[in-house]
Amino acid sequence: MEERLSKVLAPYKGKHNALIPILQEVQAELGYLSDEAMMEIAKTIGLPESQVYGVATFYAQFYFSRRGKNQTKVCTGTACHVKGAARVLDAFERELGIACGTTSEDYEHSLETVACVGSCALAPVVVVNEEVYGQFKSSKISKIIENLKE
Repeated sequence: MEERLSKVLAPYKGKHNALIPILQEVQAELGYLSDEAMMEIAKTIGLPESQVYGVATFYAQFYFSRRGKNQTKVCTGTACHVKGAARVLDAFERELGIACGTTSEDYEHSLETVACVGSCALAPVVVVNEEVYGQFKSSKISKIIENLKE
């Protein structure tokens, strides 16, 4: 991990005004922001660790623990809620064998809710690895999971 992190950070030495893009790049490379990565970012760009942590924890896009290879997000916004998002979430929890907000032990799947994905006309909406599925039916879950294995 240290080599991958160094490669990402090298162009940013002393560039404290680039903190958010750095956090985004490090997370894209490592999958999350580890304590080690946060300390190295602070050291590289010359900011206190507390400031780096403060910015990173402010934004919901950043994760601080290892996540699954496959990310599933169930929208729970008003339109999706009314159209059955809770049932869809329950079905994903059963099918994946994990609770919402957790990652499977083999790090294959993470499951979470999001407040709104902005596709209300397609409610309920599920996003799997950045692919949006509208008017989602729980009967589609098995096929989606099977396709992820290919």
